[in-house]
Amino acid sequence: MSYTLDVTVDGTFDNVVDETVDALEEEGFGVLCDIDVQATLAKKLDADFRNYRILGACNPPLAKQALETETRLGALLPCNVIVYETDDGDVGVSAVDPGELLSVVDNPELDEVATDVGERFERVLGELGA
Repeated sequence: MSYTLDVTVDGTFDNVVDETVDALEEEGFGVLCDIDVQATLAKKLDADFRNYRILGACNPPLAKQALETETRLGALLPCNVIVYETDDGDVGVSAVDPGELLSVVDNPELDEVATDVGERFERVLGELGA
């Protein structure tokens, strides 16, 4: 069972990052953090690494609803979406599967939020893969 929703996208890495942020915003998500893994590993370890960005996505109304249901859920937020250079040189975009992520909480009251976020992420990936 996969813990991510995935798509391979045509385009340059930087353009796909921008398109991903735009698609997330259209689905009500803001990007709370943007971690450039390649730059971080170069700086901290003097190591080469592929293009790889971690975007911390948050939909405030859905986050509020989930946090009111499960206070400690903040330990699993924000939902991460990654944009990365694949081994083949393509650009991949993966989002955490919210159903899988929230299954560790074992609270059926979160099923509706997980489904909503999952559907939004599927639309984001569908927009990018179109």
